[in-house]
Amino acid sequence: MVGHNQRMLVVALDTTTRTGSVALVRGHRVLAVREGDGGAAHATRLPGDVLGLLRDQGFEMAEVDVFGVAVGPGSFTGLRIGLASVQGLAFASGKPVVGVSAFDALAAAAWAARAPGADGPVAMWLDAQRLEVYAAAVRVSGDWDAAIDLDFEYLDPPSVAAPQAVLDRWSREAWWREATVAGGGALAYREVMSSPGGLRRPILDPTPLLAPAIGKLAERLAGRGLGVAPHALKPMYVRRPDAELARDRRRAGGP
Repeated sequence: MVGHNQRMLVVALDTTTRTGSVALVRGHRVLAVREGDGGAAHATRLPGDVLGLLRDQGFEMAEVDVFGVAVGPGSFTGLRIGLASVQGLAFASGKPVVGVSAFDALAAAAWAARAPGADGPVAMWLDAQRLEVYAAAVRVSGDWDAAIDLDFEYLDPPSVAAPQAVLDRWSREAWWREATVAGGGALAYREVMSSPGGLRRPILDPTPLLAPAIGKLAERLAGRGLGVAPHALKPMYVRRPDAELARDRRRAGGP
């Protein structure tokens, strides 16, 4: 188990989106971050992207103290590849891993990038494909820059639904009028956001890369002894995987 150490070196990986990202974090400082090539599948880029960033920054794998990785929600294929890559690297190096919610990471990154004077929650839409979004709204408090633990209060817990259905639900809430909106789903369904009942302020564009926030959050959690063995890492699925849905249909005699 990794104890609290301000010099802890964290490798952070996000594969919840097509491009994804990888970052190195130490002492709450982002040493390097690299966005992935969205034209190439995660399977062809990993673990090469991680090893390449370490090499370019002059680090050896043996110097890594902990691995942080987004556990979802996001693309099922991307999540599986990201988790498997981190599990393999952590197992080979004998280091712990920390799974970080993509919503926590995006909330922290968006809160840090919010417009001056904004103090409302972060409302997030991640693209869930099939004309749906993964949605959540979080009130963030704490001092990100001073490395004081952030607190995440979920005003609307993670869900998956059509964008208009989420907007209809949120538009009835008082916090919605002050929210900062972020996420690839919010950008993909910008026209829904601009419809009656939508947000009257811009969506964060571009969406912040998640790996730096994953690294900072993983560093804090690992410093509190919350790193786990590679095999204990579990994905966060808001929607059930296709394989499970297909199996249930077959059992029910459906197509």
